[in-house]
Amino acid sequence: MADYKKNSISLTGAVGLGTGVMISAGIFALLGQVAQLAGAWFPLIFIAGGLVTAFSAYSYIRLSNEFPSAGGIGMFLVQAYGKGTITAAAALLMAISMVINQSLVARTFGTYTLQLFDVDQSSYLVPLLGVGLLTFAFLVNISGNSFIQSFTSVASLLKIAGLAVFGIGGLSVAGFSFAPAESGGNSVDPTIASYIAAVALTILAFKGFTTITNSGSEITKPKKNVGRAIMISISVSLLVYLLIAWSVSSNLPLDQIIKTKDYALAEAARPAFGDYGLWFTVAIAIIATISGIIASVFAVSRMLAMLTDMKLIPHKHFGMPGDIQMHTLVYTIVLAMFLTIFFDLSRIASMGAILYLVMDMIIHLGVFKHLRKKVGANSVIVLTALSLDAIILTAFIWVKINSDLFVVGVSFVFILLIFAGERFFLKRTA
Repeated sequence: MADYKKNSISLTGAVGLGTGVMISAGIFALLGQVAQLAGAWFPLIFIAGGLVTAFSAYSYIRLSNEFPSAGGIGMFLVQAYGKGTITAAAALLMAISMVINQSLVARTFGTYTLQLFDVDQSSYLVPLLGVGLLTFAFLVNISGNSFIQSFTSVASLLKIAGLAVFGIGGLSVAGFSFAPAESGGNSVDPTIASYIAAVALTILAFKGFTTITNSGSEITKPKKNVGRAIMISISVSLLVYLLIAWSVSSNLPLDQIIKTKDYALAEAARPAFGDYGLWFTVAIAIIATISGIIASVFAVSRMLAMLTDMKLIPHKHFGMPGDIQMHTLVYTIVLAMFLTIFFDLSRIASMGAILYLVMDMIIHLGVFKHLRKKVGANSVIVLTALSLDAIILTAFIWVKINSDLFVVGVSFVFILLIFAGERFFLKRTA
């Protein structure tokens, strides 16, 4: 059985976990991709993403108040759909989307670290550094809840302060101009579909709030603090994202932001602050990615352990010592390492967005059909969240079909395999 420690995570610690996951790859790796889809006014897309996330978070807060659990989303799905294929498959979609996010963070760590050296971004050192970070995250996660929340809280405070300095400093250099980024000669002509698709990537930047729900029973006074921690984390992250996005927009032309999309913040630091600014930005990126991956690994391993305890997913010890939670931690790290080595940042982000939005829609549908009275949820808000997810997912898939059909195909094959595999597993073990 997994070992969960009640009241071992404070409100501050929960906010640290949430912002630790959100303010990492969310701004460092996705900003350039959002600009590529949305064009010159890309900073405003983060506001849209924050609003959509706020609607989405409503369902999770109502569920957390009624069913605080260390399994978080896994337990919510059980309450809505019972211990069946939908529950197991949707929970795995969430877990795997979070593992995908870990590989996104890991590659971002490698990409930004190499900005300090004259090394090509296609170098094997990018995934190698990412694997090293994942190894470090594993070591931290076996150190216990107290150390994890202290580490992530301090790291979150440092990176938020650092990014605020970067954002305000960059805007100051640009004379606090909030004009759209200059086209730079290669204009981008976004469509309505690409604007909406860009929101999908910003949602990926905000989805780290689910980390808090996955630690529900371990948070002090969960019925009060889970919701507070989620809203504080989303608000802080949105403010930081806007500062950074406008700072980058003010200091780089749009075509340069798109060209350097994997390390746009570091590139923006050069004209704004010179070499010292570059070092400062890379240092903040390293802190942000380290804290982000530690918090994400912490949450995923707990959710997988809960699903294993409920006999919803297969589990094999492979001769490893320790409890189930330790084993799921190992599985999480190994899968993240595989993705870090074999996929680039853009495709990792696209897969994560598709899997997460599918899972999110299943959550909202479950709340509306089965739990809205029990958890006291407002049907209009829940249906609005479900509709927004559907619109955004459709637009994102349409844009990706026209630009990268491979990643759409892989994502849907992955989803089908998860549902089919879970159906087979549960039928065999019934």
